[in-house]
Amino acid sequence: MGRIKNIPVKTLGDDLVRHYQVKFGTNFEKNKKSLANIQPIKSKRVRNQVAGHITNKMKKLAKV
Repeated sequence: MGRIKNIPVKTLGDDLVRHYQVKFGTNFEKNKKSLANIQPIKSKRVRNQVAGHITNKMKKLAKV
């Protein structure tokens, strides 16, 4: 079980997946690098939270 993410992290992650879905996958490290190119985030913690949310969302989309 992971931590529950706050609303801004989820909103940003969902918007990025909606617009740049082809640039993300199920690998956290690759998503972190793609996120740095698309939307630079200064805070390391927030960047990792957004990348983790995107990774989780892409895994769910891959199952469907």
